Amino acid sequence: MELSDLDIAESVLDLIGKTPMVQLKKIASDLPCPVIAKIETTNPGGSIKDRAAISMIDAAEKEGLLKPGGTIIEPTSGNTGVGLAIVAAQRGYKCIFVMTDKVSEEKVSLLRAYGSEVVVCPGAVEPDDPQSYYSTAERLVKETPNSFQPNQYHNPNNPKAHYETTGPEIWKQTNGQITHFVAGAGTGGTISGVGKFLKEKNKDIQIVVADPENSVFSGGSGRPYLVEGVGEDFWPTTYDQNIVDLTIPISDADSFSMTKMVTEEEGLLIGGSCGTAIAGALKLAKNLNEDDLVVVLLPDSGRGYLSKIFNPIWMTKMGFSDNNDSLLYKSVHDAVKSKNSGTPELVYLNPEETISSALKTMEENEISHLPVAVGEMPISAAEVIGSVSKEILISNSKNSDGLTVKDFLQPPLELVGVGENISNVVKLFDKSETFLVLDKGRPITVLTKSDVEDFVSESENLLD
Repeated sequence: MELSDLDIAESVLDLIGKTPMVQLKKIASDLPCPVIAKIETTNPGGSIKDRAAISMIDAAEKEGLLKPGGTIIEPTSGNTGVGLAIVAAQRGYKCIFVMTDKVSEEKVSLLRAYGSEVVVCPGAVEPDDPQSYYSTAERLVKETPNSFQPNQYHNPNNPKAHYETTGPEIWKQTNGQITHFVAGAGTGGTISGVGKFLKEKNKDIQIVVADPENSVFSGGSGRPYLVEGVGEDFWPTTYDQNIVDLTIPISDADSFSMTKMVTEEEGLLIGGSCGTAIAGALKLAKNLNEDDLVVVLLPDSGRGYLSKIFNPIWMTKMGFSDNNDSLLYKSVHDAVKSKNSGTPELVYLNPEETISSALKTMEENEISHLPVAVGEMPISAAEVIGSVSKEILISNSKNSDGLTVKDFLQPPLELVGVGENISNVVKLFDKSETFLVLDKGRPITVLTKSDVEDFVSESENLLD
């Protein structure tokens, strides 16, 4: 049978692009101008990264950088990996993807479902650290014969894909009436490629980045944050700063809150980076007028975040929500206030501290188990790399010359959110006697078993 005259794609790669747009009527109902979402979840890999993936592989094949039977190796937060895996499946390549440990388990499983190998690395390390996912990917390329790294952070075919496809689609779909374009920036490919195209069509169009707090694009240091797949801790060469007119920092809490709101009110199951972009778009639109038209790009769906943002247990544990299910409800926050007036400063150890310094800190604060974290306060949960106990340090103190806290690192303390019911913490006593308290994803203090028992006893006395 001849299929050429039928409306049937020859391969899944022909389905990339031509994504729809929809007005966000409910969450933007009180704003002076329309806010329109460009929905990239209809790409076969479920995200905008399919566009860059095929562009980078096409160019690599043309330039002879990727040969038949070769292996594609790339550091990714998930979506680029899926796009590359789809291209690889069609063209007979193997794939090895390197991810950080903050990426959701669903994303790791998804890449493995495509037959790819996945290597997970710590996220709370510097980009040039041998353990970072950038360094690990580079090492694997050197060790793997006939391999190719697309290097999405520095590959000009990344922004080129959006200059040639995403930008023209937006211009055509809005009939050239777009006045503001909002998107997140990770590699910078989308914002740079789309921005360049739109600016060439109309130099007055504003190109706006919605960026996680702490990301370098919004003036941060690149310290870890919880939202995935957006923001960065270094400046990719694919990011064109001259294209961007405004950057709006968005907190993890606002990103996650917006993600859930859009999903529940608009019926669009979106991911955390989409929440970041929409939060930025709504902040921007508040100061515009009825003649403006804001387009916000939604890079992926929420299917990869069901164990995190859409999991009430995870959200409560990370301090983003509470589980107040009782009139007599007492929370971890109540216990923290009972322990000290106001929120006590978090006491933690740096991995490079000497054993004597660590023991002194423990003695001064009368606590026998402390978290170990990198960076200065306020730290994020992603910067906590483990814990250490007084017992372990004392037993090794006589032979500790030249050794530091990191040499005796133990698993991280049990996490509890400020909104958790204190009864849930009591149930954890058989697993741990020291707890790290989180508020909106940031560690704020340590609670011990005795702190909790004193609070529970005091609360019961008040009820008698």
